[in-house]
Amino acid sequence: MSVQLPAQAIYKTIDSYKLEGTRELKIQLPRNYNPEDKRSYPLIIVLDGDYLFEPVAGNIDYQSYWEDIPDCIVVGINQASSRVDDFYYDEETYFPSHNGAAFYEFMAAELLPFIEDQYNASNFRIVVGHDLSANFINYYMFKDDPIFRAYVTLSPDFAPEMVNRLQQRMNILTDETFYYMATADADIKAIRASVVEADAVIKTVENEKFHYKFDEFKDANHYSLVGRGIPKALNQIFTLFKPINAKEYKEQVLTYEGTPFEYLMKKYADIERFYGFEKKLIENDVRAIAAASNKKGDVESLKELSKLVNKHFSKSMLSAYYSGMYNEKIGNFKRALQRYKSGLLLEPSQTVDKEIMLDKMYEIQEKIK
Repeated sequence: MSVQLPAQAIYKTIDSYKLEGTRELKIQLPRNYNPEDKRSYPLIIVLDGDYLFEPVAGNIDYQSYWEDIPDCIVVGINQASSRVDDFYYDEETYFPSHNGAAFYEFMAAELLPFIEDQYNASNFRIVVGHDLSANFINYYMFKDDPIFRAYVTLSPDFAPEMVNRLQQRMNILTDETFYYMATADADIKAIRASVVEADAVIKTVENEKFHYKFDEFKDANHYSLVGRGIPKALNQIFTLFKPINAKEYKEQVLTYEGTPFEYLMKKYADIERFYGFEKKLIENDVRAIAAASNKKGDVESLKELSKLVNKHFSKSMLSAYYSGMYNEKIGNFKRALQRYKSGLLLEPSQTVDKEIMLDKMYEIQEKIK
């Protein structure tokens, strides 16, 4: 079996012309990250990285391990000694100025090129902030061509006019854009009140390209809401990416006008079109499509599925298991037995091991008798 290497934080320093100094970065790469692979990964930029990086990186590592979300590259910017200056905005225009304008330009002109030059980051970028930084990330939405596709604003401390400006901008976005916002019943009173008002305004946005989710947590404060908001935000952003669950299987796979295999191909093509990166075939989705194919008696789907599994899991028992299933379905029991036997020499998967392969062999031997 392949060994899963743990995700580890890398600490780097970036020299910035815009900021006239250096900044400390925390970087988490996906498990088993290989720079030689052509695969690219969503990029998550975390402001207030001194304390916000770890909860974001931990959630990414945990959920991607279970294939609920894609593997991601996470970059945190340490700002403990500079955050007031970094997030400064003009008191008349309410847009970044002075050091705030410099930091705004640093993100797009220096940080992103620095990361993309060293790592396989995709163009699907997420930015995360909390109170002051949660307000600041909104300014990137006002770019003619926004550099982020998803915004996670945790208890944002909004600048004046920000919400009305956001509403106008959100209504005319042309790219699929995700926006998550959260507060809590014990949040800082002034912030909670402004966030609740902002929610009422943002809910009026009518744009099919804009995807919005709001949470107001019970029994949480300004700091503890962060731990609850991050997984909820990731769930919203990567809804389409998620494995086929029981609800999707029943309501979409089984009722799909085409074949189960065609559903799988369309789902993965939609993910690539929507997010801009390819989803690796996962065992959960293979099982779901195999079950639907068997339920519908769709032998051709099983055949195509077995070919696909063999391509993506050639060293795994999965390839032999689904090839055997297909041959068993068409009555070619000797071929099915041969395929199940060959699987004993391969690596076990999450759900198919030596015991299961032996059980299938015994079943086929009984049929051949």
